Amino acid sequence: MTTRSELLALHDEQVRGTIAARLPNNWKPSWDGPVLQIATPTRGLAFAQDLDHLSIGDLDALICRVRDRSAARGLAMEWKTYGHDRQDLTERLRLAGFAPEDEETVVIGLAADLTGAGEAPDGIAVRATTDLADLRRIAALESEVWGVDWSWLADDLRDRIESAPENIVVLVAEAAGEVVSAAWLVVIASTEFAALWGGSTLPQWRRKGIYRALVARRAQVAADRGIRYLLVDASKDSRPILQRLGLHAVGTTTPWVWSPTT
Repeated sequence: MTTRSELLALHDEQVRGTIAARLPNNWKPSWDGPVLQIATPTRGLAFAQDLDHLSIGDLDALICRVRDRSAARGLAMEWKTYGHDRQDLTERLRLAGFAPEDEETVVIGLAADLTGAGEAPDGIAVRATTDLADLRRIAALESEVWGVDWSWLADDLRDRIESAPENIVVLVAEAAGEVVSAAWLVVIASTEFAALWGGSTLPQWRRKGIYRALVARRAQVAADRGIRYLLVDASKDSRPILQRLGLHAVGTTTPWVWSPTT
């Protein structure tokens, strides 16, 4: 297995370095120096590497331009930061009106090592779907799990499927026809990586092995396609499970968000 630092370098090159080449059709990208800014239907996004050469004044001006372009569209703006970015980035974002959301841990593992992560428990059926009605049920599930409106997710998943159907596999886990968990695999084309996204389960259905079964099913799809690594930006709840399954923590990532109501 490659070392933590080697995995992090691969992540920066193949995952962070290829974002612009793999956007859904209705995401509109633009560049401002080292920052990739994206307008999505729900929120502006910003991704940046190689900021170390900028003076503090130039960095502040860059952050403000990114923020103000999103503000002109009436959109909130999320700047995705990593723990190994330049040390003063988060402070400069804070001074520009951004606030941190929950920190996540970047975990990476070999797809082939995760195919045996678990089987679906009795009474749970796992299947792949591209049906819009199912995508809406998934969005409703996510809204219930996280306590916020995720209705936009159905259109986002549909756009991803229509944009590059070979690069996304959406799974639902059902009990007697009710969607109790959902997750999707996003293939990062022309790299060694695929990402495990979603992975949300209704509270009353947790600790039954459904999450592990969805990891295993997606890992099998990835392994069958010759994908070497699986990546997760893991919440504090999923990180321990993923590390027990054999993924390795290589860093942290935190979204810093500016809102028009701030």
